[in-house]
Amino acid sequence: MSNIMYSIFSNKKVNLSKLLQFGFVQTESGYIYRKTLSESGFLLNVHVTPQGEISTEIIDPSLNELYTLHLVGHATGGFVETVKYEYQETLLEIATQCFQTDIFQSKQSNELIDYVRKTYGDELEFLWKKFPKNAIWRRKDTQKWYGILLTVSKQKLGLLEDEPAEIFDFRMLPEELEALVDYKMYFPGYHMNKKHWCTIILDGSVPFKEICRRIDASYLLATQ
Repeated sequence: MSNIMYSIFSNKKVNLSKLLQFGFVQTESGYIYRKTLSESGFLLNVHVTPQGEISTEIIDPSLNELYTLHLVGHATGGFVETVKYEYQETLLEIATQCFQTDIFQSKQSNELIDYVRKTYGDELEFLWKKFPKNAIWRRKDTQKWYGILLTVSKQKLGLLEDEPAEIFDFRMLPEELEALVDYKMYFPGYHMNKKHWCTIILDGSVPFKEICRRIDASYLLATQ
């Protein structure tokens, strides 16, 4: 994958139905989108497999040959820059309309994202460019946060392991939080007010039904 494509599609997951809405055509090998770049007249082909792998090619129709200078970092000149700009703009449009952010990889993280979407109709908000693996859920009415997903080192939670972990921060009543924290399954809220927020690791150590109960309670607390 080229640097341009990586910068646009890294941490993205394809929505196959959106491809068809965008104008892709389904084929035996996946989905294909063809576009004539208006300034150069070159033909851009974008191919997406059912697994979400994406590849592109630009054809110079006058020579019926592949054009690749737009992928060469040190290539300069007005024509190359024009082709590169149209190429990037098309891919950005495809990424925006046909792909969704896919930062979190653990089974429980994705189950929780799906649960919140179905229960409250809320999507994760990625608020920090410097921390692209941190995101929040907030209530639509009060705009208050009721859940946070982050990727941090386990050492940040006081554990010995230095491996990364996907964690979930949620609101709790102070008296309930104090009784729950055990530094094994439940931790004081990471990067939040430790009297009102609790953290768990989304690695299966806490049953998913329990996690759902916690976010439901946190959602209610976010009205205050």
